[in-house]
Amino acid sequence: MIIIPAIDLKDGACVRLKQGIMEDSTVFSDDPVSMAKRWVDAGCRRLHLVDLNGAFAGEPVNGGVVTAIAKAYPDLPIQIGGGIRSAETIEYYLNAGVSYVIIGTKAVKEPEFVTEMCKQFPGHIIVGLDAKNGLVATDGWAEVSTTKATDLAKRFADDGVSSIVYTDIARDGMMQGVNVDATVEMAEASPIPVIASGGITNMDDIRALQAKSSSGIMGAITGRAIYEGTLDVAEAQTYCDSES
Repeated sequence: MIIIPAIDLKDGACVRLKQGIMEDSTVFSDDPVSMAKRWVDAGCRRLHLVDLNGAFAGEPVNGGVVTAIAKAYPDLPIQIGGGIRSAETIEYYLNAGVSYVIIGTKAVKEPEFVTEMCKQFPGHIIVGLDAKNGLVATDGWAEVSTTKATDLAKRFADDGVSSIVYTDIARDGMMQGVNVDATVEMAEASPIPVIASGGITNMDDIRALQAKSSSGIMGAITGRAIYEGTLDVAEAQTYCDSES
């Protein structure tokens, strides 16, 4: 299992939100490239970037910052989410040096878009499923649908999706622990590898996820915990390596 530090971008700065609420943000750095260096130096093997403004705008807003990070670390796999709703945006990010693009809202509203993008950009598509009480949320988590997240995962099983980033909104940014049961349920719902997100607070969460990694959990995204110091990226990755 790989530990994936998150860099959430808002107005060019590195922030963290609580439960996806834009007004409830904490700025951790106004230099996202140096923040990326911090996690690279700690031994991370992938970075998770989110264009928060883009998620609400429906198009890239912090693309310049994403490009700068990708240029600074050309050998580091980077995944980006937030406002990815067209083939042009995907092409833009892949040309900038990003390895994976995360389709969220559009995956829920137009599942066939994922199928098409997997054909057009094979190996580069991740689906982001954000759920509240098991139901998928969209549009920067502003809307909750009637679709079960696990049902949607099954829909993409044969499309060639690289992985699913599964976020439990109720836990995100709240430092209350990861929802292991829901993550395992998602991993068992389809053959697509799952990346856990939301609520990861300390080594107990990493140990709990690693123990269930054989169900199909390939990674864990962590944000607030590594910025506030309750989780150490290097220690967490070393533990996962020793247990795998």
